[in-house]
Amino acid sequence: MTVIGLCGKSGAGKSTVSEMMERLGAAVIDTDKIYRELCVPGSDCLSEITARFGDVLYPDGTLDRKKLSAIVFSDESALCDLDKITHKYIRAETETRLKKYERLGYRAAVVDAPLLFESGFDALCDYKISVIASDKYYVPRIMSRDGIDEAAARERLMSQTDEDRLRELSDYVIENDGGTDELYSHVKAIYEKITA
Repeated sequence: MTVIGLCGKSGAGKSTVSEMMERLGAAVIDTDKIYRELCVPGSDCLSEITARFGDVLYPDGTLDRKKLSAIVFSDESALCDLDKITHKYIRAETETRLKKYERLGYRAAVVDAPLLFESGFDALCDYKISVIASDKYYVPRIMSRDGIDEAAARERLMSQTDEDRLRELSDYVIENDGGTDELYSHVKAIYEKITA
């Protein structure tokens, strides 16, 4: 099974690209979704987060992601601590799912990981693909998707790997500045090439 690592800055369009690859037959592992699943009340992951960051929970015991984001995206060392806590849990679950998809006979699996290189998840992948967009697209996409203001969106982008570095580390780069048809055509060409 070919393992494809998919990354890019927030708002680049990784989710759209991973959905397209799923339509082409790939299994998709969304590490952000895994993170949310791992942060249920009583979990080891959530216990470690609260031990480090204090009261970042709603009254029902679920994670207040906005409160936690406000802490970590304004403090580099706090963000580093959060990554150290969460990445080990996310990686273990990702590896479990990769084994499952291989047993099920998938030709390819996509690991959609915003921090593919920073987390070391790139070591699990045969090919690395970065999704990149023009600067004018990032902030509006993040604001619309996450319901945050422009300042918070820009703060989030500041903590992420820049496009030049992503280009350097990736086997393929997908530019997401055009329409959906153009994007799908590009995604399909790359997918078919690496799974041939």
